[in-house]
Amino acid sequence: MSLFRTKNIETMLAEARDDGLRKVLGPVDLVLMGIGAIIGTGIFVLTGTGALTAGPALTLSFVIAALACGFAALCYAEFSTAIPVSGSIYTYSYATLGEIVAWMIGWDLLLEYGLATSAVSVGWSGYFQSLIGGFGIRLPAALTAAPGSVPGVETVLNLPAMLIMLAITWVVSYGVRESARVNNVMVAIKVGVVLLFIAVGVWHVQPANWQPFTPFGFTGVFNAAALVFFAFIGFDAVTSAAEEVRNPRRDLPIGIIGSLAVCTVLYVVVAAIMTGIVPFAKFAGVDHPVSLALQYAGQNWVAGFIDLGAILGMTTVILVMTFGQTRILFAMSRDGLLPARLSSVHKVHATPFVATWTVGIVFASIAGFVPLNVLAELINIGTLSAFALISVAVLVLRRTRPDLPRAFRCPGVPVVPLLSVAFCLFLMAHLQLRTWIAFLTWLAIGLAIYFLYARRNAVLHR
Repeated sequence: MSLFRTKNIETMLAEARDDGLRKVLGPVDLVLMGIGAIIGTGIFVLTGTGALTAGPALTLSFVIAALACGFAALCYAEFSTAIPVSGSIYTYSYATLGEIVAWMIGWDLLLEYGLATSAVSVGWSGYFQSLIGGFGIRLPAALTAAPGSVPGVETVLNLPAMLIMLAITWVVSYGVRESARVNNVMVAIKVGVVLLFIAVGVWHVQPANWQPFTPFGFTGVFNAAALVFFAFIGFDAVTSAAEEVRNPRRDLPIGIIGSLAVCTVLYVVVAAIMTGIVPFAKFAGVDHPVSLALQYAGQNWVAGFIDLGAILGMTTVILVMTFGQTRILFAMSRDGLLPARLSSVHKVHATPFVATWTVGIVFASIAGFVPLNVLAELINIGTLSAFALISVAVLVLRRTRPDLPRAFRCPGVPVVPLLSVAFCLFLMAHLQLRTWIAFLTWLAIGLAIYFLYARRNAVLHR
């Protein structure tokens, strides 16, 4: 039964008060952090891939993915006010479902957040190369993409993806207040660029391009939903900042639900306009579909702004997801499940410095050598499993600790958490077999590490 030992919630709250991290973030910072994490590769890159899978019905795919995220977001919001501690679902699981479940979901989150930063870095690289290409600057082909990702072209590594990942790592390691300021400025710019696309693109929509609306039937809609689910990943990273928020019980639900609502509306509108301008088949092999839509409409001057907005947008995603992953590493290390060095806090910057640079170097390397399509599906399956687990954990916490103060309560329990689980499992069933094999292999590695190291080094064990 020691596998399912749980950590005392009051102990967690006491650790959060004395962790050495600065409590500087407010509700606006958290909403912008959520938007910063969500709007990126999903809207600027994967919309093209999603359109090839669902056709103009991509808008329905976004709605389905948003519903799955929305149910999970309500569960996250309740936990964030009851246990405002770094670590997100890892911490919540440790308090409710037991140590081995917490370890496995923490291990899963390391995959999700880490590969998300790598995937977005690859998308960032595509838009960056498109932008500098407008000025006649071309990188050597060998340095433009991961090996084997461009048919017929000899590529060695994606150098821009690696460099942006390392640059963001430096920003995150410097300080949370500085990271938030950089994120807030870039989010304001990228939302402005998305609104510019909507304002210009809506006048070039050809309704005939929406026919047939579901060329691949609802199977295509569901498959695209499983893929573009990636576009909503990030709102859960807000909970990882819990120990650096001034008033977490009030502000965390605002950040989680507010950012998800804003991004859902923007995604649906952009997908409708994009597929209304360009026949969906034209997106084959395109890694910058939003700017392509404006080029197709003859608005090349706006397409340049879209490239710039996409670059800034994906930069904030890398920043927030890197931030979230380092805080999960910090929490797992503090609990003894990972080496203590990863939870050391820099005396000047008040950040988990070693954890941040470990994340940066490892996933910058992955960004350089692994193609985008492989990364995206692995991220989705990891996130869907985490969202399903948070929904189960809410039901458990309601039964085991009904007395625990909650500033926000998930409505419709148990219906909403069960719907969250159902939506997540449904989308997971539409992922490819190779994705399941890779995911289960990663979990098997994590299980081995738990029994060989984490279990006997855990603080609860000692």
